[in-house]
Amino acid sequence: MDTIELQRIARIENDNWWYRERREILSAELLRFSVPGAAVEIGAASGASCRVLAGHGWSATAIDLSPDAVALARAYGVEAYVGDARYLPLPACEYDLALALDVLDQVEDDERAVAEVARVLRPGGTVLVSVPCDMALWSAHDVALGRVRRYSRRTLVELLEGAGLVPERVWSRGVLHRPLLRLLRNRTVRREDLAPLHPLVNEALRLSASLERRLPVASWPGVWLFARARRPG
Repeated sequence: MDTIELQRIARIENDNWWYRERREILSAELLRFSVPGAAVEIGAASGASCRVLAGHGWSATAIDLSPDAVALARAYGVEAYVGDARYLPLPACEYDLALALDVLDQVEDDERAVAEVARVLRPGGTVLVSVPCDMALWSAHDVALGRVRRYSRRTLVELLEGAGLVPERVWSRGVLHRPLLRLLRNRTVRREDLAPLHPLVNEALRLSASLERRLPVASWPGVWLFARARRPG
């Protein structure tokens, strides 16, 4: 991801419905912890999730493959380092929480990346993962975002278990958005299609995401999968 794209994402992530939804999910997950601890965000880009963690009292570290992303995260006051998800420049058994949000789908060797997550977690530590789901939804948009795969529940669980992690919960998001994505999945994506959404469209998507959180649809087919897993210990 180039500097211009990183800066564009940093500008829109405060208001974009999906980035806001991810922050809501992260904030809800943090309520499970009795006290804040040490966390690492892998594939952090501008470190937005690290800033959420810091706001909840966590000591957060950002890792990204792009030096430009690391520089941008540091400009926002985040402790950030250049690093490959497959070879994290971090000590073992150091973190209570690891985040890999919308990043594993862009890593060819995702097994190695998850093994690294397991290595840096303390025994009993937690990882929160989000990935795009269902190869039936594969489209030019995935290619434009640098993805190499989408996941099923089974492949995501197998990936986590293969690294010695114990899945605690796997759930869908974007259930209400799935019909629209299926309709659009085969159209050609142009660079301008990745531009900020029209405010009315963005607000409609935000409201539908908020509604979805209140509906019993987490087991239904969606657009993304979230998973929470722990390292035994």
